Amino acid sequence: MTSTDPHELKAVLWDMDGTLVDTEPFWMAAQRDLAGTHGVEWTADNGRSTVGQAMQVSAAILQHHGVPLSAEEIINDLLRRVVAKLEEGIPWLPGAERILAELAAARIPSALVTMAFSPVATRVASAAPIGTFHAVVAGDMVPQGKPHPAPYLAAAELLGVEPSNCVAVEDSVSGTTSAQAAGMEVVVVPGVVRPSAAAGRHFVTSLEAVTVESLRNLLRR
Repeated sequence: MTSTDPHELKAVLWDMDGTLVDTEPFWMAAQRDLAGTHGVEWTADNGRSTVGQAMQVSAAILQHHGVPLSAEEIINDLLRRVVAKLEEGIPWLPGAERILAELAAARIPSALVTMAFSPVATRVASAAPIGTFHAVVAGDMVPQGKPHPAPYLAAAELLGVEPSNCVAVEDSVSGTTSAQAAGMEVVVVPGVVRPSAAAGRHFVTSLEAVTVESLRNLLRR
């Protein structure tokens, strides 16, 4: 990793679902439809329990509620359904494309750090403004998912920067926990399940409030 000023912003690491793109409804619909195919009732609370979790955890929750498939079969089914929705268009959240483009223009690299598997992660990353993502860490690329720090540590390593020189942007409890455990300041755009307030968590109402300068300022405090 490069040696640098501990107060300099060297990279921004982005969660995907519910942070950059409004895909949480895609996942919840995919889970509900899969469960319904097997006669299993899938409630909104069931769906919320999977937000920000590794796909293996989501598969285990579906199995627990009675879906009679292997974890691999469940994951592949969910991926197929969500990728099909993404092929219709990427539902960027307000401000997402702007701030990604501004970071690229400022030569501050971004990484995508998501618990979605590679087919979904690469589809979203490829649709981002040119030059945005210098690394992608998907759920099938790390041995432990969020809330473990492994995904964010892997992204920092791929970018060749210290975790302390990164800012993460998250919407979920598990993702925020993961980024903080990796030693990063976190911008929280509250999603379906709101993380609690704590030191190192900086809440905004939407990405429209995020600028390159506001991200830099988080490390200057």
